Amino acid sequence: MQRIGVFVCHCGTNIAATVDVEKVAQMALLEPGVVHAEDYQYMCSEAGQARIAEAVKEKNLTGIVVCSCSPRMHETTFRNAAKRAGINPYMVEIANIREHCSWIHKNIEEGTEKAIILARAAIAKVTLNTPLKPGESRVTKRALVIGGGIAGIQTALDIAEAGYEVDIVEKTPSIGGRMSQLDKTFPTLDCSACILTPKMVEASAHDNINIYTYSEVDQVSGFVGDFTVDIRKKARSIDMDKCTGCGVCSEKCPAKKISSEFNRGLGNRSAVYTPFAQAIPNVPVIDRENCIKFKTGKCGLCEKVCQAGAVDYTQEDEIITEKYGAIVVATGFDTIKLDDFDEYAYNQSKDVITSLELERVMNAAGPTKGHLERLSDGKAPKNMVFIQCVGSRDVTCRGKEYCSKICCMYTAKHAMLIRDKYPDVNVTVFYIDVRTPGKNFDEFYRRAVEEYGVNYVKGQVGKVAPQANGQLLVQGVDLLDNKQILMEADMVVLATAIEPEAGVRKIATMLTASIDTNNFLTEAHPKLRPVESPTAGVFLSGVCQGPKDIPETVAQAGSAAVKAIGLLAKEKLMTNPCTAKSDELLCNGCSTCANVCPYGAITYEESQVNDHGIREIRRIAIVNNALCQGCGACTVTCPSGAMDLQGFSNRQIIAEVDAICR
Repeated sequence: MQRIGVFVCHCGTNIAATVDVEKVAQMALLEPGVVHAEDYQYMCSEAGQARIAEAVKEKNLTGIVVCSCSPRMHETTFRNAAKRAGINPYMVEIANIREHCSWIHKNIEEGTEKAIILARAAIAKVTLNTPLKPGESRVTKRALVIGGGIAGIQTALDIAEAGYEVDIVEKTPSIGGRMSQLDKTFPTLDCSACILTPKMVEASAHDNINIYTYSEVDQVSGFVGDFTVDIRKKARSIDMDKCTGCGVCSEKCPAKKISSEFNRGLGNRSAVYTPFAQAIPNVPVIDRENCIKFKTGKCGLCEKVCQAGAVDYTQEDEIITEKYGAIVVATGFDTIKLDDFDEYAYNQSKDVITSLELERVMNAAGPTKGHLERLSDGKAPKNMVFIQCVGSRDVTCRGKEYCSKICCMYTAKHAMLIRDKYPDVNVTVFYIDVRTPGKNFDEFYRRAVEEYGVNYVKGQVGKVAPQANGQLLVQGVDLLDNKQILMEADMVVLATAIEPEAGVRKIATMLTASIDTNNFLTEAHPKLRPVESPTAGVFLSGVCQGPKDIPETVAQAGSAAVKAIGLLAKEKLMTNPCTAKSDELLCNGCSTCANVCPYGAITYEESQVNDHGIREIRRIAIVNNALCQGCGACTVTCPSGAMDLQGFSNRQIIAEVDAICR
C-alpha cells in the first residue's frame, strides 16, 4: 500500500489568489493512500523542500504529489528533493495547478474545484507508480557545428578552446556566412571583413577544428552523447591538397557570365570560382551545371592552365561518417523573396534593390567597386528612398508577421554612409516605427537624423512606379502631417524581412528538432533554456533560432558553446527511464511501432518466447532506451497492445481519467 504525501504550493499569489490552497490540501487527505497533506507559500524554496524531506521521514512516505507550477519548471527540483529524502525520484508527480488552473481561471471556486481534480488525478497516478532507474550512455568527445557563418565560427572556436574537437559543416564553398557580404557593421561602422576575417583564419588554423566546406549533413542518427552523422562532401572538382589558390583557372575560364550568388546576382562569376577574396579555404569550385566541360565534354581549359595539376574532373561526392556528442545548429538566414511585392517594382527596375544588395554595391570588392551608382545606367543617384518593413510585420500571407529586428539599424547605417561619402545625395526613409533596442542603437539613429540630415518620414509607401525618363515615382503617405507624398527617386532600397535559411526544415527533421510556423528552430524554454533544442544534445546558435544582430548572435554562439562543452565534459549521461517497453508475449512483430517512431529507437529481433509452456521463435520489438524519448507514439499505434510507456503506462493514464471523471 502506497503512503502518499501531498504538498500544495501557494507560489506567492500566482496560485493562492485564484485557488483555495488549504482546501485543496484538505480534500487531498480524503483520497486513498494519502497520509499527509499540507500547503506552503513557496514549496520549491529550500524551506519548502525541507518540509517535504521532514514529512517523508516522519510519515514514512513512499510517493509524493506536488501541486504547483508546470513540471517543466520544477519537476527536477522536486525529484532531487525526493531523492535526497530517500525516495525514488520517479515516485514524484506534479499537478500543474498554476498554468493549467490558476492562470486561466478568475473565479476562486472554479479554480479550487479544478485544482482538486488535478490533484486527485496525480494521486491516482502516483499510486500506480513503480520505482524507475535511469540507464547510462557514453559521451563522444566531439562536436558538430552545422553552418559556417559568424555564429558557427564563434561556437566552434569556443568549443575548440575548451579542448574538444569540432567539425564545421558549411554548404557553400567558404565559411563566413552573411557577415562576409556586409560592408560595415552598426553601430560602430567598422569594417565587417576586418572583424570576420581574423575569426575565419583562427578557425581554419585551430588544431581542434576541422572545416567541411561545400558539404551538407546527409543523415543523423543516434542520441545525445552519441550521434552518428553522415556528411556529404560535394565534389569541388579541385584537389584541395594540390591547389595553391593562384586563381589562374578562374581567370582563363571562358564561362564568365554566371550570376554571382555572393554578390546577390548583381555581378558575374566564372564557372570556376572562389566566392570572395578572403574565402577560406582559398580553393575554387567548379560549377558543374555551368561548366562547358561538364555540359558538352569540350573545353578543359582550366585543367590545361593549372600548373599544380589540381583540377580533377573525375571527383565524386564523398560520404564521411563521424560520431559526435553534441550538435550545434547555426544555419543562419536569408532575405525573403519579393515576387509577391510587385508594388515596389523590384522585378521591373534594376534601380530598386534590397538592403543586402546595397551592401554589395557599397563594398569595395562588390560589383561596382564600392561606387554608389544606379545599376541601370551607372549614373550617380541624387535622390534615394529607403522603405522599411518590406515583408516584416506583415499580417497578410505575403510576408512575415514578426519584426526582423535588424532593419531599422542597417537602414540608418546605410543612410549615414551615403550622406557621409556622397553629401549631395538626398536620403528619405519611410518607416512604420524606428526600433533601436540595443546598446548605443538609439544614439546611432539620432546621429543619422541630427548629424547627417537623413529625412525620416513616418508612413508607408504604396507604390513605386518606373518612369519613361528612368526615374522612380514613389507614392507614399506622411502620417504625422497627414498628407500624401509623391516624389521622384533615382534609387529605391527595400529593407526586406529576413527568414531562416531554406534548408533549416530539412536539418530540423533529421535532428527531430522543433520548428515554429516561421521555420525558426524552437528553444526548449524561451527564458530558462534559450539555446537548447527540445531534442537533447542539440543546441541553437544565431539567427536559426530568431532574428538577431551580430553582437547578439556572437553572444548566443558563446552560450551554445558553453552548453555543448558542459555536455562533452561528462564521461557518461543518465538516460530517461520513462521509455517504451515491449511485452514479448503480446508483440506480433508487425513493425507498426518502428514505422511511427521518430527517433529510430525500435528494432526487431528473433526471440525464443515461452508462452504457457510452448517455446517458439518469434519476431519481437526491442526498444533502445538510450534512443527512446518517451513520446508514446508507439503505444497508441500498437495493434496488439504490446507497447507500453514506463512511468506513463496505460493503467496509470486510465487511473487519472477515472479520478478526473469521478
